[in-house]
Amino acid sequence: MMKKIFAVIVVLFVLKTINGQDIASMLNKYNVVWNEPGPTSQQSMPIGNGDIGLNVWTEPNGDINFYISKTDAWGEETLNRGPWMAQGGVLMKLGQVHISFQPNTFKSGDNFSQVLKLHEGEMLINEGSGKNAVHVKIWVDANNPVIHVESNSNQNVSMKVELNDWRLNAGDKILDNKNSIEWYHKNSDSADVHIRNIVFGAVAKGKNLISQNSSTLVSQTVAKYQSLSIYPLTKTVQQVDEWSSALNQLVSRLDNQNMKSAWSAHCKWWDEFWHRSWIFVSGDSSAEKITQGYVLQRFVTACAGRGAYPIKFNGSIFTVDNPDFTENKKTVPQNADFREWGGQYWFQNTRAMYWPMLMEGDFDMMMPLFKMYRNILPANQKQVENYYHHDGAYFAETSPFWGGLSYVGPEVKANYTAHYFTPVLELSMMMLDYYDYTGNEKFVRDILLPVASNGVEFFNRHFPRDSSGKLLLDPDNSIEMYWKVHNPAPDIAGLHAVLRRLIALPKNLVDDTLREKWRKFQAILPDLPVGTKENLQVLLPYTGEQTAPFHNFENPELYAVYPFRLYGITKPGLQIAINTFNVRKNKEKGCWIQEPVQAAMLGLTGVAKEYVSFNLTRKEPTLKFPSFWAKGHDYMPDEDNGGNGENGLQQMLMYADGKRIVLLPAFPKEWNAAFKLHAPYNTTVQGTIKNGKVEQLIVTPALRKKDVVIYSRN
Repeated sequence: MMKKIFAVIVVLFVLKTINGQDIASMLNKYNVVWNEPGPTSQQSMPIGNGDIGLNVWTEPNGDINFYISKTDAWGEETLNRGPWMAQGGVLMKLGQVHISFQPNTFKSGDNFSQVLKLHEGEMLINEGSGKNAVHVKIWVDANNPVIHVESNSNQNVSMKVELNDWRLNAGDKILDNKNSIEWYHKNSDSADVHIRNIVFGAVAKGKNLISQNSSTLVSQTVAKYQSLSIYPLTKTVQQVDEWSSALNQLVSRLDNQNMKSAWSAHCKWWDEFWHRSWIFVSGDSSAEKITQGYVLQRFVTACAGRGAYPIKFNGSIFTVDNPDFTENKKTVPQNADFREWGGQYWFQNTRAMYWPMLMEGDFDMMMPLFKMYRNILPANQKQVENYYHHDGAYFAETSPFWGGLSYVGPEVKANYTAHYFTPVLELSMMMLDYYDYTGNEKFVRDILLPVASNGVEFFNRHFPRDSSGKLLLDPDNSIEMYWKVHNPAPDIAGLHAVLRRLIALPKNLVDDTLREKWRKFQAILPDLPVGTKENLQVLLPYTGEQTAPFHNFENPELYAVYPFRLYGITKPGLQIAINTFNVRKNKEKGCWIQEPVQAAMLGLTGVAKEYVSFNLTRKEPTLKFPSFWAKGHDYMPDEDNGGNGENGLQQMLMYADGKRIVLLPAFPKEWNAAFKLHAPYNTTVQGTIKNGKVEQLIVTPALRKKDVVIYSRN
């Protein structure tokens, strides 16, 4: 009997260590700790709740600053920077808050620390020591739209809060409120109709804070504890009074909440988030830095991933001042509202942050992306009907959040994105994965099927047939690389992959008539183009003579590996895919380059390690935060770079193909790891890797363990 009790205790201890407290201690190793203050926003640290974000920095004198951002704070473009820059609105900051304390006995660097505590989702700033010490806690409530700043000091101090709004001459207003700062931005009546009535702003207040003027609060009495709460709000309204009324209702509701209970619920959300999945790599000198990059990228994504709109690839909601920005070889300083490549969503860039969410189990964070495109669909359907007089729809590679298409008939001059129809296929592929991972049938009916069926129908109706009756994709871009070519590989791969999976959907989700229509279309799809390069059989980017000029740094033929997964370590034809990868034209690293993912999916351990290591350590040199990635082809902090690094590392550890789960397909033997990842069919796979062997493997549900294999390279 005692042996059984002891065995149970051991099992419970192991589960607690793997599933419980140990994750917090493992995360603590990657908390970001700074011992020197700013002085500018380029030395800021991010924090957020999925919708509201802050860039927080400390001046040498101890004063604290932060920019406030929000995922739906869409303002109007005021600068003409070309067709890609001047469309889609501007995802603006709400403003800058400046906090100071009196008496201020802090001397620059004197016992200073600024700490980002990942597990708790909080930031701690400590200044001074002894009786002069001030401790500031900043957190953005994970469950409510409110920012909290709390200070504790060893002596009575006064807090001063000032709003810095640099747009007062461009539509921003500060109201003359008593004992609060209330401000807003309203887009002008000349703004695009889709953003014309958007109003965004906030109110700042605290129990011990009174007005010094309309933009400044000070403590009514000195005290050891001081607090500030800021309540941001974005709303589409006809009159600003409607926004102000909604804001007052929000404040009234949140003011009635117990702060301790709110903090407890906030910590619970972050704890559950970190327990969804994890990867901690150890071993050689690069492993710790890669783990830091992975963990911090996931944190930054969580800070911006639950808002009304998807994450912006070019800076997310954490753009900062850029005094060294160059344009046409001239320095043109930019404030924190600016982001290169503007407010539009570029699908090839946006997807990079979303593919990793599947294995991470961050399904809630995928919904803003899916909902945006689902909302765009009806208008795009109408435009397709008006332009081409047939059914179906697609999504432009570059699109504002409200969608829209341009006419791109065969006679339209070629360019990067004119005859580029691939995004609807890749989005459908991602949605099909979402269904496989979650089993959410309502999602299939409401979102997946409308998007995917209209995308397939567009290709079916838009393109003619060749002399043999096969679909003829011409003119059609092979993504941005080759323009107006014949049967481009990405679209062929996408149609094969998506149709195969749509046809396999359960009978209760798809009627026989639609399924049969898909089968008939599937039967006329052309094969992927194949040829010879360097005496090797390879996949080609399009069919025919390979004479089209190239225009970018992409390898479209490898879309058959990722994202469409017609080739991979568990599939036929692996060698032709490896040949194609080895002789690929473009071998750049970072940003939206797909090699980290493709190399891992092909079992190419050395290349995958090289590219993933690059992505997850490629910090922007002008910014201080470790996972504010270099701009690459985008803008800093570049979210493509981090997303592709995440995805590549996951694929090195685990490759999911239908019900098969393959572990260690491209994982270096010199690395060890602790991991938990999600797989299709509501499955999680968890364990440790030591000396190339998987230990402490836990598969949930247990019946799925039979589908797990360790990859053999022989």
